Order: sequence, then structure tokens, then C-alpha cells
Amino acid sequence: MTTSKKALWTPSQDTVDSANVTEFIGLVNKNYLASVTNFAELHAWSIQHPENFWSQIWDYSHVIADRGEFVLENKDKMPGAVWFSDSSLNFAENLLNNFERSNNNDPDQTAIVFWGEDQVKRSLSFANLKSQVASMAAYLKSIGLKQGDVVAGFMPNVPETVICMLATTSIGGVWTSCSPDFGVQGVVDRFGQVEPKIFIAANAYFYNGKTHNCLDKVKEISEKLTSVEQLITIPYADSTTLENAVNYPDILETHANAELEYTRVGFNEPLYIMYSSGTTGVPKCIVHGVGGTLLQHLKEHLLHVNLKPKDKIFYFTTCGWMMWNWLVSALSTGATLMLYDGSPFYPDENILWDYVDQEEINVFGTSAKYIDVLRKDDVDLKSSHSLKSLNSILSTGSVLAPESYDYIYEKVKTDVCLSSISGGTDIVSCFALGCAVLPVYRGELQCKGLGMQVEIWDDKGQPVINEKGELVCAKPFPCMPIGFWNDTDGKKYFDAYFATYENTWCHGDYVTETENGGLIFYGRSDTVLNPGGVRIGTAEIYRQVEKLDEVQESIVIGQNWQDDVRVVLFVKLTGDLSLDDELIDKIKKQIRSNTTPRHVPAKVLQVTDIPRTKSGKIVELAVRNIVHGDSVKNIESLANPEALELYKSREELQS
Repeated sequence: MTTSKKALWTPSQDTVDSANVTEFIGLVNKNYLASVTNFAELHAWSIQHPENFWSQIWDYSHVIADRGEFVLENKDKMPGAVWFSDSSLNFAENLLNNFERSNNNDPDQTAIVFWGEDQVKRSLSFANLKSQVASMAAYLKSIGLKQGDVVAGFMPNVPETVICMLATTSIGGVWTSCSPDFGVQGVVDRFGQVEPKIFIAANAYFYNGKTHNCLDKVKEISEKLTSVEQLITIPYADSTTLENAVNYPDILETHANAELEYTRVGFNEPLYIMYSSGTTGVPKCIVHGVGGTLLQHLKEHLLHVNLKPKDKIFYFTTCGWMMWNWLVSALSTGATLMLYDGSPFYPDENILWDYVDQEEINVFGTSAKYIDVLRKDDVDLKSSHSLKSLNSILSTGSVLAPESYDYIYEKVKTDVCLSSISGGTDIVSCFALGCAVLPVYRGELQCKGLGMQVEIWDDKGQPVINEKGELVCAKPFPCMPIGFWNDTDGKKYFDAYFATYENTWCHGDYVTETENGGLIFYGRSDTVLNPGGVRIGTAEIYRQVEKLDEVQESIVIGQNWQDDVRVVLFVKLTGDLSLDDELIDKIKKQIRSNTTPRHVPAKVLQVTDIPRTKSGKIVELAVRNIVHGDSVKNIESLANPEALELYKSREELQS
């Protein structure tokens, strides 16, 4: 499958000339006597000369560290390659002190702006942010937190979450978090494995016009986390707390004059613990390193997103999604974090775009599903909002449909770089993303990540263009996890990424690389359908079905049937529509006319809800398990687990 060569957006020459990546190319040519002239050539150079590329990223982004001699050892081994083995640094130091270079050492520069659904608006300067981090760090040290200890946050996306993470990492501690909409068992399944020493939780959060008190859950969770030595509560809805908890405002008052100190640790020491979705079992605990995370995020923020000092960057995310971790690293570029907590549709669909206009946000990030909902509702933002400050829109979480590209340029803003990005919790960053100097083509992610030898391989392990295959990374990269928690022999880590192809990271995405150098994603390869032995990406079906006004959203699986696999499509219809033979025929015709007869579902069934993870991803594997009578082992990972009952023991699937 190829796309039209006509670009939906092309950068102006001024944009290209002033882009960070253009400046970076000049430095590469000067320092390494290269002759790079454009992004494609820079990408080729970056994977041919990985030591030089990542060293130049280090210098260009002004990493604060004790720089060692080594860059890359065991470069031909995956896993086994080691980056910057004799370098040491502190994550918080880089996020809090790089603004001094970027913003002419202006402590009054705004570090964080926060809007809450409860209409609270706050902002913190870098000086104020550092002061609160210092107070929190002093308290954590006073109760015995040391390098390598785990701190867990059960928190909404508020400034205090950033402060607690920075305080933890300033000491060399390890941060892990999830959002307060998780149930008790979902939290225990995650935090219980990593045995946090400190548990930090908000007393409540706001969503969709309601206040959700957390203290009963917090009490139950803290009792089940036997490793926890201290519970800290953050007042959000009100000042209530628990009897055995320390209240955050008291910490700030007691340690008001603390000096901020930084413990530098090895480049490959742990920074974050993140969790797989856990829909097929207890979540895997993925450990990310200090240096690899920082270096990768700096590369993506500076060269792909084109962040400048004092730019304002927003991403709609919870603290249980890796996009929160990705977002907060933008502090290290001298940019301002724009945080929001609550529903993106309360009181209506204008709220996030009001935020863009009123605060003059430059980079707006969201999920593909959010854009799709706006498109389905035909929300015309061009007529209601200025959006004059906005230069980039980022989308991830699932495949961004070609129709959503059209929607952005027709109904949101004409002159904007729309970058669909894709990577994941596994690398706390991206394999494919955007770049301000490249055109945007309908349905395509603009480019591969610099320094990442991303290729699309067929079943024989050969790179292919304009053919669907597995997304792999054929050479080591700094943000590979340093391992899984409590995986002492590394077997779980190896099996997750390196068992499919020898010495190669296999990510599990089903993708086509186009002649434009862009990438078209079709969904996870473990949910690829195989009717008659032909591989079909689920996104190919979604793209067609969700063009229909009658269909609000859908989920498709492969059902084992008569020694083969048949395609089963579940649809959630708009309003109070009912699925009848006429609509089924229309759906099947839409799919057949725009794909192949193999894509046409054998069964089309109506449901009233689609099960999703907390971060909004539909869970095809969980639905497939339910249909086949298998259990879903970690139901706590779902935002709406009750929806699975709609798929259980369906009579229509017995014939």
C-alpha cells in the first residue's frame, strides 16, 4: 500500500532554516567532516556512526554530567550493548538546571502551568519548582531514602507529581507511578512487584464533573504494600488526609529552606519503572535507565518536535501512561510544561483548545482516539478558536486514521505540523515520529527516529519497502530498557523483544515503510488476523468501518473456526441505532470495496461498549480471550472491565 505523494503540509523555508535539526546538521558536518544535506542523510549518518551521533546529541543538548571515556561497548550485541558505561549524571539536575543555559539564567521563567477540571489554574517558575523539589528531597532523605530505593506515586497529572518525581530522582531514587482511576488490585499488581519504600498519593481527583475521593483506596493499597515505610498524601480536592500519613504542605513548611543537592549515578542506573498493559497477565515491570531516557528524550524534543527555550508543550496524559514521562523531560530543553488533569470533554470539547489559545501553547499532544471523536462530532475548531500559537500537533496511543489527517487540516488548522508518533512503554519513547523540516503525508508517520536503525522485515527477516512486515530495530540504542524488575537471568526481557529475530529488537508492530521514507502502521502484530493464512492488520479494517457515520467505534478479532480463523467485527453504533441486515451489508461493502475480500468479516455484531486500557487503547487480545472462553488475567488494567461481558458466550459466534 502506498499513499499519495501530495503532501498535506510542507514546512516553509524559514521553518527549515531555523529548525534545531538544521543547526544540528551543521554541527555534524563541522565536527565530523560529514556532508549531510537533509534529514534522510542525517538519519543514514546517525545509524552508520552511532557513537558520533549520540556524542553529538550529548553535546548539543548540554547534558550535565561527569562525562567518561566510553560511548558504546559490545555494539554488536542485543541485548548486551552498553552505552556511556563510565559516565555519571543526575536526571533531576538536567531537568532543573538546563533552563539556566536555555533561558539566560532567568529563575522567573515559567516551568509549569497547570489547569485542572475543577477550574484551578496555577503556574510555577523554575525557582519555585526547585524550591519545592529541594524541600521534598530533604524530607525523603531525612526518612532514609537512598539511591536505588523506589518511590511510587498514585497521582493525577498535577505539578506535585512532577515535584515528587524530581525530588526522588535528585537523590538517585527510582520513580514509578499510575493514575488514581486504577482499582486497588491494579495498583497492587504493579507496585507490589517493585516494593516501594515511599507511597505518595492524592486524596482525590476530578473527572467529568465529579470529585472522586481516593483515601479509602489509598488506605487499602498502603496496607497491602508491606514494603512501604511512609505514606505521603497530596491535598487536591480538600485538605483531608489519613491518620498515618504525612501531609505534603507540612513537608514544604518544615523543610522550607532546604538546599537542593544532586546525587549523580551511573548512566545505566534505574530511573523509572513502567508497566506493560497487563491484559494477558500480571504487568511486566520495565526498568528504564537514567542516561538513556534523558538522551533519547532530548533528541526527540529538540530534533523531532523542534522545541525551543520558552516554548510551551502540552500532552493530554495521565501519570499511568509513558507520555507523562516523555512530557516532563521537556523541562531539560528550557520549555514550559503545560499540564491538564480531568476529562478532555468537560464541560465540553472546547476545553483543551481554550487552554491552547489562552496560554498560547506551541505543541499540542493527544491520542488518536481523541482526534477521531472530534472528527466524528464534526467539531470545527477553525471557526471557534484562533490557535495562532500552535505549530505542532502530536498524536499517539493508536493508529491515526487517514481521515483524521484530513480533519486536522480541514477543521483545526491549515498551517501545522501533524506528527503521528509511535513507540511505547517498552522504550519510553518513539521508533517513528515527526520532524518540523519534513512534509506531512496522509496516513503516514513522517520518519524514523534518528539514531534508530528501524526497518520493516518480512517473514524471512529481510528489509522490505512498500510491503507489510514487522517493525524491528537492527542496532542497539540508548533507551533500551536496562531490564525487567526481578528478572535476574534476563529471560523475560530476552523473550519479550529478542526471541523473534537474532540480535534484533522486534517491537510487535505491523507496519509498511513507504517510498516517502514514512511509515504506515496497521496495529500490533500479535493481533494481526490470519484468515486463510493471509496476514491482515486490524487498522486496515478500522479505517474503513469508522468512515461510516453510523459506526462510532469498533473492535475486530480473529476467531478460531473450523481449523482456520474468521474475522469478527464488533461495532458500537452512533446514538440509538440498531444493527440490521442493511447496515451489515453496508459495512461489509465498505470494507470489500476499499481493501480485499479477505478483510470482510464473517460476523458483524453490535455492542454498546468497547473495552479499553487506562490509557485508552482498545484491547483486542482481551476480547479474543473472552470469545474463546479464556480468562483475562489482569482485569484491573482495564478502564471499563464490565464491557467484556458484552462479548462473552455470544450465540452468534457458535455458528
